[in-house]
Amino acid sequence: MDYTDGVSRSLAPTSLMLGNVVTGMSVLAPAGMLLQLSTEFGVSVRDAGLLITFGAIALCIGSPLTAWLTSRIERRILLALTLAILAITNLASAFAPDYMTLLIIRIVMLSVGALFTPQAAGTVGLIVPDGKRGSAIAYVFLGWSVAAAVGLPLITLLASRVGWREAYLCIGLVAAASTILLAWRLPRGLFGAPVDLKTWADLFQNRMIVLLLLVTVLQMSGQFVVFTFIGPILAQLTGASPEGVGLVFALYGVFGFVGIAIATRIVDGWGPFRTSLLSATMVLSGLVVWAVGAGSYTIMAIGMALWGLGFASTNSMQQVRLVGAAPALAGASVALNTSALYVGQAIGSAIGGALLAHGAFVAPGYVGSVFGVIAVLVVIATRPKPTTTVSD
Repeated sequence: MDYTDGVSRSLAPTSLMLGNVVTGMSVLAPAGMLLQLSTEFGVSVRDAGLLITFGAIALCIGSPLTAWLTSRIERRILLALTLAILAITNLASAFAPDYMTLLIIRIVMLSVGALFTPQAAGTVGLIVPDGKRGSAIAYVFLGWSVAAAVGLPLITLLASRVGWREAYLCIGLVAAASTILLAWRLPRGLFGAPVDLKTWADLFQNRMIVLLLLVTVLQMSGQFVVFTFIGPILAQLTGASPEGVGLVFALYGVFGFVGIAIATRIVDGWGPFRTSLLSATMVLSGLVVWAVGAGSYTIMAIGMALWGLGFASTNSMQQVRLVGAAPALAGASVALNTSALYVGQAIGSAIGGALLAHGAFVAPGYVGSVFGVIAVLVVIATRPKPTTTVSD
């Protein structure tokens, strides 16, 4: 990345990106081990999926709340402490004696973990030149692609072959290593703009920000109707083995990595709006292919690859557009977007769980596609006026 020499040498952006890897794995982990958790604790797959639903609720409440409560804390201390708590709670999850204990640990984990992603996006904006802000934020969000491309497939295989407890132990160890790197390399003395009640009022009076938050809710709702239950859906409709499920997760993540790499390269020239529209269209295309191809492992895997091209780049472009829409309010708007992201996760996983509880394994793809269509239409509604800059 073409950052200033001092920042490049310090590995600060990379430490933030790796923190997002840990955050992503912490959020996504149950999706790779639903069947094992269901068997271990004697609960239904739908109930195991509530780990994602209630975790998302904790995240969506925690993101703006913690942004408000911690806005005056130095970023290096705040982010390192957040990763340390993720490490501790992932390690504690490995020793959970029952389902309820695991759920409580997860709620605590993600209530605190809600801090990291929005604050990392705001922090990298403080340590790179203004002209590189878009690509720097996209780079930091690459961590979520790595979590999906590498972390989630490994979690899926590890949970099926060794055990879900060992999977949580591995996440905890990675989180501990990431904590050390961030505390070592993130510069001291970084502070974001203070967040107060007026900040939230200003945000909700900004039409562009409100529409962008709606895009996030719609996008994530549509994706998590399917994503939460990919393993059980593939097993039911195609007879996929744990290795087959892991391969699909890997395709999703690898193509997510490709998609965000492309977005990072083109965003400064294309502008965030067109890049965002392309990403949202790819997510919709993948969901449609998944739905139409239900029952064919190959076609559903192709759908996941197309979907993957857009999922991570859509999220990073949302952050870029929010920062551009109101730079002075970036810390709060990115926190609200993270909250909106998890609202979508909660909505989508709840809908998907209800469908699976009634034996509807094909319907999630179609429901997700409907959300995707509406999301694309709202993205189009955010087209900047000709007199504005491409960052608006």
